Amino acid sequence: MALSRTSKDEIERVVREEWGRILASLVKTLGDFQLAEDCLQDALISAFEHWERSGLPRSPAAWLLKVARRKAIDRIRRDRGFAAKLPELTYLYELENSVDDVEEGGVISDERLQMIFICCHPALAEKSRVALTLRSLGGLSTDQIAAAFLDTGEAMQRRITRAKIKIKGAGIAYKVPEVEDLPERLASVLRTLYLIFNEGYSASSGEALTRVDLSNEAIRLARITAHLMPDECEVQGLLALMLLHDSRRSTRVGGNGEVVTLKHQNRARWNRAKIEEGTAILQACLPLGRTGPYQIQAAISGVHAHSVDWKSTDWAQIVELYAALLCFENTPVVQLNQAVAMSMAGTPERALEVLSALEGMESYVPYHLARAEVLGKLGRTLDAKDALCLALEHTQNSVEAEFIRTKLGYLH
Repeated sequence: MALSRTSKDEIERVVREEWGRILASLVKTLGDFQLAEDCLQDALISAFEHWERSGLPRSPAAWLLKVARRKAIDRIRRDRGFAAKLPELTYLYELENSVDDVEEGGVISDERLQMIFICCHPALAEKSRVALTLRSLGGLSTDQIAAAFLDTGEAMQRRITRAKIKIKGAGIAYKVPEVEDLPERLASVLRTLYLIFNEGYSASSGEALTRVDLSNEAIRLARITAHLMPDECEVQGLLALMLLHDSRRSTRVGGNGEVVTLKHQNRARWNRAKIEEGTAILQACLPLGRTGPYQIQAAISGVHAHSVDWKSTDWAQIVELYAALLCFENTPVVQLNQAVAMSMAGTPERALEVLSALEGMESYVPYHLARAEVLGKLGRTLDAKDALCLALEHTQNSVEAEFIRTKLGYLH
């Protein structure tokens, strides 16, 4: 009996939403990233074979975790260093014979955040910490991570592989760091959570504009982090930023699945509860004088959230906020966003100068979309069309591609 479309969809959902949680539990148990990934892959192959015959189990995630543990037992028993790994094997047998509390969904609910802190070990380079965590626990593909870093997929894969080798070679322990060690890992953790959220907010590939599972998970983990570290203003700032962005989620896609830009969104349908919560968090931490990049980005999002309509948006204030953000993060992406704000504030010529000076943005779709917008404001229709064609060439998201084709149609 072949798997029904419904069953296949459910398997894909489990892999998409639960992979990071299951892997986090396995890594903590096995102490080996590669072994955990290999065993989970083996379990997934078994799932397709078994579920095709018997149908889906009550808890697919728990089934995958249990089978992955069994695969690990088999691999360890076949290993030449079997005697040295008896403690790990004994522990796995104990887990195998215990009540499987994953069935109720509780055992791994917050282990992903623990593993994010573990992966963000100071022995790894900053970029490697974030990339490894996003690939293994964040549910992002290597190409999606590469896009976030404006890098190639091949280079990012090599970076992730080197990080795994270094963890194993350096004997970095898979244990939750002590409280006093959390701050030195915090920047990497926050960046990881924000990249997970961004992939959920604007999916870099696929047939949907958003991935609600990722954005919701990022917000959930940010809430836990904010509870653990209530005096860290940047944690609060990131949570506020996510909430303010996410308040617009339901208005970003139209009735036919098309992209709806910020200019044309129905602001009456924005989630006021999230706007109020995000604003309250931001107002509580900004006066403390420990301002950082996430708080500034939240303030920018707050300007949009509290604007009655597109025309009344205080673009001059947004330009100033981006100038403040550049003091913390002088990156091409921040410069790009400031250029867009400059254009909206009435200086498209200056915006084009900023955009033209940026480097390494050839495959970055928002860059080409921004250029098209600015060039259109300047009346350079043919150049705007060329920019849109470049955006269409590089996008991997079908909804975004249709949006770009629609914009091209307006310029004909």
